[in-house]
Order: sequence, then structure tokens, then C-alpha cells
Amino acid sequence: MKTATVHELKQELQESSHARLLELCLRLARFKKENKELLTYLLFEAHNEEGYITSVKLIIDEGFDTLPKSGAYLQKKSLRKTLRITNKYIRYTGSRQAEAALLLYFCSRLRSAGIDLEKSTVLMNLYLQQLKKIDAAIATLHEDLQYDFRKELEALQPVEAKSKSPFLKLFRKR
Repeated sequence: MKTATVHELKQELQESSHARLLELCLRLARFKKENKELLTYLLFEAHNEEGYITSVKLIIDEGFDTLPKSGAYLQKKSLRKTLRITNKYIRYTGSRQAEAALLLYFCSRLRSAGIDLEKSTVLMNLYLQQLKKIDAAIATLHEDLQYDFRKELEALQPVEAKSKSPFLKLFRKR
């Protein structure tokens, strides 16, 4: 079976009746949990982005509360799971402001979790990659929001003496 393009799907949906659209949406929601979650966001939570961000922050908190205290391998797996869930909820919003806010929160929790990032290259790279994503999201926002988010981002930067990442050079230039 050949998958239709987005343009073809859009044309077909525009020609469909209201009852048919309702039937299609419910059938999509039945098959995948992510479809149901996205539909829930669009119907019930899209109008209140601040409340949505707060609820996702609580989910991030749960992930960090269950973080293993020892063993870099288990910590890495748990952090990646929490980050994967965070990114899924970011995709639902489609908002760069929500992306910046949630990733900043994730990184601030990671810094305060007591994990020695300098000892684990994998965890440091994960952390630096999130800082890059935050920087890219901030660059698309309004200037006032950029200023506020950049202040938070600068507070999360690793110590330059311990980390010799090329990413840090980006921040030194600003």
C-alpha cells in the first residue's frame, strides 16, 4: 500500500463530511496511544499552554524522583526515558516557547540532581545537546522572551575549565 501525501490527505479530509471526520478521528485515537494523547492535548489543553507546561514539569519531576542514585548506566537510561517523554510532549505543542521552557526545566533538574556530569561523557553530551536545542528554540522567539530565556540558559552552562566542548565557544562569543 502506498501512503498518501499530506496534500492528498488534506484534500480528501476537506471533502469529507463532519460525521466521517469524527469517525476517522475516533478510529485514529483507538489505534495508538500517542494519537489519543495528541487528540487530548488539542481538544482539552491547547488553550491553556501554561497549565500544560506545568503538568509536563510534574511528569519531569516524577522522572527525576525515580532516578537511581548510583550507577551511571541506569541513570543514563532513566534520563533518556524522561527526556524522550519530555520531547514527546513538546512535539504536541509545536511551540518553541514551550520547548525552551521545558528543556530549560529538564536541564535545571539535571544540574540539581547531584549527578556528576563531568565523569560521564555520555551524560555530558546529552546535557550539551539539550543546551543546543534550547539555544535553537530561543533564537526563534521574540526579543523580550529571548532575553529572559538566555539568562536562564547562561546559568545552566557547565564550568568551562572542566569541559572542553566546542559548544561552549558559541556562548563565549555572545
